[in-house]
Amino acid sequence: MPAPESRTPRLDAGFFFGAQGWPYLLVPFIVLAVALRLASASDTLIFIAAVLGILPTAALMGRATEELAARSGPSIGGLLNVTFGNAPELIIALFALGNGLHELVKATLIGSIIGNILLVLGASMLVGGLGRDRQRFDSAAVNVQSAMLLVAGAAFVMPAIFELAQGHGLPKVGVERYDFGSDVELISGLIAAVLIAIYASGLGFSLRRRRAAYNPDEAQDVWGWSVRTSVVMLAVAGVAVGLMSELLVHSIEPASHSLGLSDFFIGAIVVAIVGNAAEHWVAVLVAYKDKMDLSMNIAVGSGAQVALFVTPVLVLAGFIIGPSPLPLVFNGYELGAMVLAVLVAAYVTHEGESNWLEGVLLLAVYLILVIVFAFA
Repeated sequence: MPAPESRTPRLDAGFFFGAQGWPYLLVPFIVLAVALRLASASDTLIFIAAVLGILPTAALMGRATEELAARSGPSIGGLLNVTFGNAPELIIALFALGNGLHELVKATLIGSIIGNILLVLGASMLVGGLGRDRQRFDSAAVNVQSAMLLVAGAAFVMPAIFELAQGHGLPKVGVERYDFGSDVELISGLIAAVLIAIYASGLGFSLRRRRAAYNPDEAQDVWGWSVRTSVVMLAVAGVAVGLMSELLVHSIEPASHSLGLSDFFIGAIVVAIVGNAAEHWVAVLVAYKDKMDLSMNIAVGSGAQVALFVTPVLVLAGFIIGPSPLPLVFNGYELGAMVLAVLVAAYVTHEGESNWLEGVLLLAVYLILVIVFAFA
């Protein structure tokens, strides 16, 4: 089939106030964050500006990835989504890892997982279920992703059990790096390799299902950017995310003290949400339009990707960058949140239908975790 003629959509003022355009209104905060850093301004102001500046850069990266994926078909498109789907979180975490902020990295990872499967999924079920008796989705696809999350939960728990069985303790909130010893580092690396293998297997399974249901005409409808434009925008977004991440990481510790919040809370709640807020908003929007399959794929699928791809990649990267490897040993708050989140999410999604009350329940669990994290 000949490639369709590329077209560049015309933007008007209404786009920036629409469902997908609002993050770009925050572009001035990118310039402001850089200016504040150059002026040696307050770390709190730099942190706030960098947080807001990440939103449009992450949105641009997500849009460019979607455009490339739409032009590439289900197989290559799936690989692109794997590579760049959670790139903002990965980039932020890599900067933190390079600065030895291990506990901040782990808090952000857990926060991203529970944010996807409790906050985003809960908001999607609530908004989509208003005015409807129930919404239905492909339970087989969601159950596969939920099963993968359960496996990830087991993988996250076992190094902690090993530490406790050896008579050692778990990390405490407030300390950025622990020396767990070479055995735990080796165990973490091996588990990371297993998780990546599991994710690759799940990706192959999903791609076969996606290929069978692939409709080129539907893909053609979403094409708006040429490949060249998409690649350029992806590169620009990557540089901008990296710049904002560097400013964010260097200002987060003094800013958290100034705001009266722990680094743990900032990482698990604030940074975890802003890393992919634009994609989260899309999940709620499509649920409102009664497209729950897509909403589930964004929420649960993104959580599984963080657990089974982003986290092990960071563990393996820790052997190369930063002052020491990143051990896969989480603190008690993180382990409890992870286990509760995957169990509750698996329970409410296993039947292939949802309603607004289930959304309220997921949001309630997330709110409970936020309250506890605030006092941690």
